[in-house]
Amino acid sequence: MEFSCSHVVCNWRSESLTEDEAKVSNQGSASTLPCGLFRAQSVSDHPYDNRATFVQKPAPLMAPPPVPPRNIQRRETLCSALPPPLPPRGLENNGETRLKANVNVVSLKVGSLVDIGKASAIQSSQKPVRCGKCNAIMSSASSPETQQKTIIWRCEFCGKENVYPQTTLKGGRFPLRNPPGRDILYLDDDEDTDYENLDDMLIVLCVDISGSMSVTSEISPGNSTRSPTYVSRLQGVQEALQMVLTSLQKTSPHRRVALVTFNNEVTVYGDGTKVPLTLRDWALLDYDYLKKEGENYSTPHCIAETIQPLTQKIKELREHGATALGPAALISVAMASQFTGSKVIICTDGQANIGLGQLDQESSHCPTPSPYFYNQLAHYAAEKGVIVSVMTFEGEDCRLAEVGRLADHTGGRINIVNIGTVATEIQSAIADNVLATSVMATLLAPDGMYFPYEEDNHRLVREIGNVTDGVEITFQFAVRPEKVESFQQRDRVPFQLQLSFKTRDLQKVTRVITQQKRVTTSSWVWAGSLNMSVLGVHCAQLCARLTMEGRVQEAQRQLRAQQDLLKDISQQKPSPKEESIYGNWISTMSMICEDLTTVNQNTAETDTIPASRTPSAASLSDAAAKVVYQMKRAKSVSGKGQRVAMLEH
Repeated sequence: MEFSCSHVVCNWRSESLTEDEAKVSNQGSASTLPCGLFRAQSVSDHPYDNRATFVQKPAPLMAPPPVPPRNIQRRETLCSALPPPLPPRGLENNGETRLKANVNVVSLKVGSLVDIGKASAIQSSQKPVRCGKCNAIMSSASSPETQQKTIIWRCEFCGKENVYPQTTLKGGRFPLRNPPGRDILYLDDDEDTDYENLDDMLIVLCVDISGSMSVTSEISPGNSTRSPTYVSRLQGVQEALQMVLTSLQKTSPHRRVALVTFNNEVTVYGDGTKVPLTLRDWALLDYDYLKKEGENYSTPHCIAETIQPLTQKIKELREHGATALGPAALISVAMASQFTGSKVIICTDGQANIGLGQLDQESSHCPTPSPYFYNQLAHYAAEKGVIVSVMTFEGEDCRLAEVGRLADHTGGRINIVNIGTVATEIQSAIADNVLATSVMATLLAPDGMYFPYEEDNHRLVREIGNVTDGVEITFQFAVRPEKVESFQQRDRVPFQLQLSFKTRDLQKVTRVITQQKRVTTSSWVWAGSLNMSVLGVHCAQLCARLTMEGRVQEAQRQLRAQQDLLKDISQQKPSPKEESIYGNWISTMSMICEDLTTVNQNTAETDTIPASRTPSAASLSDAAAKVVYQMKRAKSVSGKGQRVAMLEH
């Protein structure tokens, strides 16, 4: 776990500072930062104050604030003299409360945490001792008391007094003392008995062969002696697939590959060695039937044995008909679900318009609405350890915001390709390897805290699903207003991460990391303690998630708060490289929020839809959806002595 601030900031709220707080600020020769922290004139004066403000959820019908400027401008240098009285900053002209950045953020680099081969954690074959109320695990931060025949542990997270008879603990595989170290790996002996060979994984190539795949692009210009050369999208995909098969034959000859195509029907070629299975008409609307057909479909031969028939099938493909993307995706995922770590690569250039998951318009003949269908399929794929990657062609509206859910939830890639890049993108999708499946993260904070935008409780559970290298997730936490005073009287507060998952060899593991963070006893925090990388990654992920949920107003507010914080912190510890990176994603996200708001306003004016309707992710163009999905996977990387926020490319 990596925190964005060295101390826990207690008073996070969004109202403007009170008159008394302003007086305290002026008396301390400090100026107020947009995040609610205070800046003084010397290190000895403790230059940041944690008496920030508590955020109230915005009213659902509020008008969005102005979009933040697309280029970060440096604020004028503050005068060293005492600042004038603070003007009221909370209310804007439109009556909206100005949000202040919450610096209580924790980052979890899940890709590294599930790689137990590189973990420095202490391994234990014992079963963890859990609290009977909040399910916290006894750790080095616990203080159990041993009496004559019992062990009493007062949970440091919820306060419950847990009583354990010593005879029970001795009879089982439970520790009689709290485990040493703050990072423990609990290995479950009750692992699945079936051995999983890494070469057993299946790669399913799910290819669009609808009529729109006949659109051509110029790949080489003409001259006085010859005409320009044009290639259709399908021809480009065919060439890319043949390159991929040849590469797999050389690098992974025991890997198995299956081919599925779709237009107005779905054809399953499998490994190319048997009669194709064709699905049409009513079958394209039956979720259970398609799922069963896929789960029972056998692909016994490896690419070393099937490259010739598969290559021939690919050469014979012809484009025609409509786009049954949903049914093809379902049967492909079902086929891949037979082996953990399998991959499905979907390549399409149009909206699904036949069968399950059709997107061109909601049809009364389709029993499953498209958003529900793609969510349901994404959860099914993640549960089975299948990675789904989605590639669409540039210049088309494939409703990537909807179809991209499959990749977003399963750890796959989302990209917009052209004839020249499709082969490279397929190769990259195949190279992504699952480190762990069925990943579940539980984050515990002391009772009295909560997780804004996540859980109104001190215990947060997040289902992550498949994890590949580099996956990073962030959360923000805060103290309830009525608990602020009691928390400020504490020296430290504990945090615990419980990460349960299955490794590629099906070993069940629970990794428990417990840390204690200082609380600011005098309500001051030093500027250098803020990790702008963690704050930047969190803001990118949160704003992208809010945008995909249609909560554009809240995303805009978060962007403004982060931009204000970045401006002020950059004056204390300037970093042009970091400013450039943050400025780029703030600008990009601002444009997406602005475009989505405009689309929604135009729709409300032309349609008979109430103007108060929340903008939906479906309003996003494919290009905007791609960027938003990439921002949801923002991560921090190390570089030349500093940490910077980066987006996945």
